[in-house]
Amino acid sequence: MKPLYKRPESLRDVPTHYCSGCGHGIIHRIIAEVIDELGIREKTIGIAPVGCAVLAYDYFNFDVMEAPHGRPPAVATGIKRVLPDRIVFTYQGDGDLAAIGTGEIIHAGLRGEKLTVIFVNNSLYGMTGGQMAPTTLIGEKTATTPKGRCAEREGYPWNVVEVLKLFPGVTYVARGAVTQPKNIRRVKVFIRKAFLNQVENKGLSLVEVLSPCPVNLRMEPFEAVRWVEENLAEVFPLGEFKG
Repeated sequence: MKPLYKRPESLRDVPTHYCSGCGHGIIHRIIAEVIDELGIREKTIGIAPVGCAVLAYDYFNFDVMEAPHGRPPAVATGIKRVLPDRIVFTYQGDGDLAAIGTGEIIHAGLRGEKLTVIFVNNSLYGMTGGQMAPTTLIGEKTATTPKGRCAEREGYPWNVVEVLKLFPGVTYVARGAVTQPKNIRRVKVFIRKAFLNQVENKGLSLVEVLSPCPVNLRMEPFEAVRWVEENLAEVFPLGEFKG
């Protein structure tokens, strides 16, 4: 019988360090599938973040390099300008991209850098202990907001997609979620479009992916998936916003 699925060539056959119920593994597979289907593996370069996906280079079967916290768009810009024929993408969490890396993503977008950005939003800092992130919801409890985020004290969540879509140099922005099969299939469509834009030499593309973090949300995996759909997606709605 012909197998329906197999491991993508762009994904290594190694054990994962991600926690049970984490969405990073699903997103890694989607990226690998898209790269294989587009036939761009031999010229793809990924930029790994500081965060839960810090070891992404152990999982992808193509060139991946590490960047300082928040700086993947700056590193990717340098690589793409020196090697314009390469397909360069960053893989970043909400703490990495939306906090310490705010300046980097804003100015990469304003310059219209020909990059693909995968932005994983789980509403908190995952690797360092579940602290509040720029995407933490009002009322959400974290390690640094034990009574819930308060707008008067910590401000409001930052909606990255809605800001970046305003920049002329940003050609594609979308938001999906790795929660149920129909949403996962849409995420793959979004990521494929983002990579195709770069293949066609267009400006910056960003795909935000809402992802559960059961450990730091202090929930069982299925409960965390429901929380993403019922709470996170209410503040950060799914869909294509430009392109």
